[in-house]
Amino acid sequence: MILETPRLILREMTQEDYPALAAILQDGETMYAYEGALGGEETQAWLEKQLERYKKDGFGLWAVVLKESGEMIGQAGITWQVVDGRRLPEIGYLFNRAHWGNGYAIEAAAACKTYAFERFGFNKVCSIVRDTNLPSINVAIRNGMLARHRFTKHYRGIDMPHIVFVVHS
Repeated sequence: MILETPRLILREMTQEDYPALAAILQDGETMYAYEGALGGEETQAWLEKQLERYKKDGFGLWAVVLKESGEMIGQAGITWQVVDGRRLPEIGYLFNRAHWGNGYAIEAAAACKTYAFERFGFNKVCSIVRDTNLPSINVAIRNGMLARHRFTKHYRGIDMPHIVFVVHS
């Protein structure tokens, strides 16, 4: 276990989490901010990238598990991101659509923010959100972050405007 909140446990993902991860990443509606669902190989690569991040950085996107059921309902955590040539620690979150609207994203994101400041000593963290992803924008704002920068990601052949939200320790 990495983190615990009143309703959630965040832990490192394992290969056994592939089915729960696939239910998130291979759902087109869930992945609208990424311009659609990922395929099986892309999902496996996503999982392997997290496993590598755990080894290399000591953090990554972790499995978010409901305490009451043990079900993996999403992923949240800290990753390194590069924006305009600057490397920033980012708090990311992505949940199974069946669990949207229950406050799990802000619960996990707030715990990740505290962990980033206390465990890793970062003096600031960000969340990078596509400008059309209003639920994730609201999570960043509720997590005490302010919009500080805009840039465009080029992904899947599409220009995607993003907002960088930042909070300081």
